[in-house]
Amino acid sequence: MSASFIGFALIAYFLLLLIVGYITGRKVSSSGYFMGNKQSLWWMVALGMLSDSMSGVSFISVPGAVNVAHWTYMQVVFGYLLGYLIIAYVLLPIYYKQNLTSIYSYLENRFGKLHQQIGAGFFVLSRLLGSAARLFLTAMILQLYLFDALHIPFAVSVVIIILLILAYTFKGGIRTLVFTDALQSLFLIGGVVVCVVGLMFSLEWFDLWWKGAAESPFSRIWNNEMSQMLEWNPMAKNYFWKHFLGGAAMCVVMTGLDQNMMQKNLSCKSLGDAQKNMVATGFVIVLVNMVFLSLGVLMHAYLQKFQMAIPEINGKVNSDAILPMLALQQPLHLFGWDWLVPLAFVLGLSAATFSSADSVLTTLTTSIYFDFLHLDKKSISEADKENYRKRLHMMFAGLLFMAILFFKWLNSTTLIDTVLMVASYTYGPLLGLFIIGIFTKKSPQGKAVLFWVLLAPVLVYIMKISDASGVWGAAKASSNLNFFDRAIQSLNPEGMPLFGNYVFGFEVLIINGLLVAAGLWLIAQIQTKKAQ
Repeated sequence: MSASFIGFALIAYFLLLLIVGYITGRKVSSSGYFMGNKQSLWWMVALGMLSDSMSGVSFISVPGAVNVAHWTYMQVVFGYLLGYLIIAYVLLPIYYKQNLTSIYSYLENRFGKLHQQIGAGFFVLSRLLGSAARLFLTAMILQLYLFDALHIPFAVSVVIIILLILAYTFKGGIRTLVFTDALQSLFLIGGVVVCVVGLMFSLEWFDLWWKGAAESPFSRIWNNEMSQMLEWNPMAKNYFWKHFLGGAAMCVVMTGLDQNMMQKNLSCKSLGDAQKNMVATGFVIVLVNMVFLSLGVLMHAYLQKFQMAIPEINGKVNSDAILPMLALQQPLHLFGWDWLVPLAFVLGLSAATFSSADSVLTTLTTSIYFDFLHLDKKSISEADKENYRKRLHMMFAGLLFMAILFFKWLNSTTLIDTVLMVASYTYGPLLGLFIIGIFTKKSPQGKAVLFWVLLAPVLVYIMKISDASGVWGAAKASSNLNFFDRAIQSLNPEGMPLFGNYVFGFEVLIINGLLVAAGLWLIAQIQTKKAQ
């Protein structure tokens, strides 16, 4: 597909978002910006959460990793479903009862301002890095197939993308995002479905099935060796219970304890509507991820049939580049239309690109506005509050840009594991704080709280790198390691793992959260005894 075609599709898509943003952003009040005037339709919020939850990482990385991880990612997705039920019936009733705008106000009500700012601080760090990683992935694909052809540097192309996002989110906030995210979910899901069907036709699986020469395409996917879903070896990184429980915890913290995901849920008309939205989202995400993984089986079947190698990005073999290569450079004919699959891919990728970053600018602004500056409680004019809000929105656009350049500098080869593993460290303190707040009556106070929530993730990181696959616990070629990893490995050059053959997976988040909670409980115990 030509760069001009891709550019035209992007311009048309952006204009559609701009029109929606203009209509929904007219005369928006502070209540509309932050909470959508509490009038958001639950089914529209649920639809929008799909693109916000999956984004470009699911669209690109999940299918690309199927040849290595097979369908074991579904174990994580089943855990997500449990997590959505916990959010619906444990967390949402608390948020609605206290009528929260920022969910970290719960920590202020329960413990005090220090805890609120600790929780909000970890959210800002986690969401900024996570959104930057997601946007980086899709920006790299657009750079390769569009902006390079136009001789536009990567930094400039990222600025263009962020400016486009600012154009339709700057005024409308949550009120606009409910509509634009729902629209982007339709394009994202439609894009992956068209790619699936296009690959089935290109592999002639439908023709062979119609002629009775082979089983149905869906049976061929299900019976493929890459569709192995369950792993029961407890030593394996993708052991079922590690993935399932880790996925549940990941969903709770990355959705239920995340202002970015909760702000739209709190804009629903009632608690019942928000719960319906959450449960519906959980079941739909299970089905949609099965489509993504089916796409992965088809992609690798295409590579095998035509003896094609996995492509490279920045000189490194990268499975994230498989789908863009097949969709944009291969003749995937669908109903005789050569342009349909490339167009669906570009629009799906565009949806992933914008949905990865648009809501984060609004919700990071909300967190700083309520949790750090407490502008909602200050006696200043509405005009001054709006000016603060706009400045914060612009500031986070700049920080997002710098974070994307940081990921470009890291030159990461795959992002799905990176995004989830980073969350294991940064969201752990949030999980620990909410565990203590909801399930105990303890109230730890003072600098000891800040010290422990900063130290615990470091201890968990040391634990992780000390297992059989970490740079501490396994001897590796130093040429493949960065400066920090070489320094760590120099402390244990023989690579003697501290945990035998055990490899930590996504359960690291649970360990992190429980370690934070245990430390806070102990701090509260000591402070209680001293006070007596």
